[in-house]
Amino acid sequence: MTTSVPPTPASPLRAWSAVLAASLSIFCAITSELLPVGLLTPMGADLEVSDGTAGLMMTVPGLVAAVSAPLVTVATGRVDRRLTLCLLIALMAAANLAVALAPNFPVVLAARVLTGVSVGGFWAIVGGLAMRLVPEHQVGRAMAVIFGGTSAASVLGVPAGTLIGDVSGWRAAFAAVGGLALLTLLALALLLPALPPRRAVTFAELPSLLRRHAGVRAGVIVTFLLVTGQFTAYTFVRPVLQDVSGVAVGVISPLLLGYGLAGLAGNFLSGPREARRTLLVISLALTAVLPLLALLANPVAGGALVVLWGLAFGGVSVSVQNWMNQTAPEAAEAASSLMVAMFCLAIAVGAVIGGFAVDGIAVAAAPASGAVLTLLAAVTILVTRRARSGRVESAQVGRNRDTLQGEDPARV
Repeated sequence: MTTSVPPTPASPLRAWSAVLAASLSIFCAITSELLPVGLLTPMGADLEVSDGTAGLMMTVPGLVAAVSAPLVTVATGRVDRRLTLCLLIALMAAANLAVALAPNFPVVLAARVLTGVSVGGFWAIVGGLAMRLVPEHQVGRAMAVIFGGTSAASVLGVPAGTLIGDVSGWRAAFAAVGGLALLTLLALALLLPALPPRRAVTFAELPSLLRRHAGVRAGVIVTFLLVTGQFTAYTFVRPVLQDVSGVAVGVISPLLLGYGLAGLAGNFLSGPREARRTLLVISLALTAVLPLLALLANPVAGGALVVLWGLAFGGVSVSVQNWMNQTAPEAAEAASSLMVAMFCLAIAVGAVIGGFAVDGIAVAAAPASGAVLTLLAAVTILVTRRARSGRVESAQVGRNRDTLQGEDPARV
């Protein structure tokens, strides 16, 4: 069922204020999801679990988000998107405050389930907002701004949370993010226009979209491989920097800040570019950087590699979203929900693989394992590009043959 959609807000100020509110919400969601990365070691020590087990704080919300992305998209199919986003950000605030008050590790994991529900549903919906908030010729720039919140979470959110955790304890860091989520709720309620859904998405449409669109299938596979490789390594970036590179504890927060700043630059560099080519470059760059991080036991080299790592991965979120929007613009929310489900599942799987690598082999095995997966992502992009080029060439030959057969033989 199709509903009427209000026109793009007439005022550019109102439109871009809504874009900034969406960017802030992405910032809050990603900070909530990734905050344990910067606090993994002290949280594990305080809650009396190993680093590998503490990685479940990334695995659990990732798995839940993978399921909640399509579920929330379908379940709220007829609900105004502004209301849906406000409810999800409120749930995110509650989840972070619950972690801050949790007496033990099982309660922390239960609260992280709520984080997964809110992140999965939120990201699936917010990915398509740019096309509804600004004129068509500004969509690329608005996408970069919205997904800039992802990189900004690495620039400010995770490092700031890590700093708060180092100074005042990890519980204070989660409480601070919970308070930020409440402020974000206010911003969304005041700045977003009414956003009734364009069309109701059904469960049947999701597998149908995968069957009908080869580009969507390829995008989902590339997303899974690339993001799994990333989080196999990134979940354990703190132990890698401490134990492999020999970076002092007090330097880790500034290094994560450098990672995030580089990621923010990567996001804006990637936003207006062709998605397939950009993701190929990103995959190859990560394949080069991650093994070096596992091999070079030098704090200076480790710091430089972390910055290059951030620059490379910073363009992933906006690029995979661009891939989906370009491949299936007529079903943007459905395609986004599939991509988000795979993205979140990949975060969870990456954390599990990294956890087994760290506990079963060594800390350096986490980035090394991640590099294998990012290489597979690059191969997938190359293979699907070659197959697509072959189909286009065959179709062109067929059209040429049909044209020749329909012409006067004397002219031929």
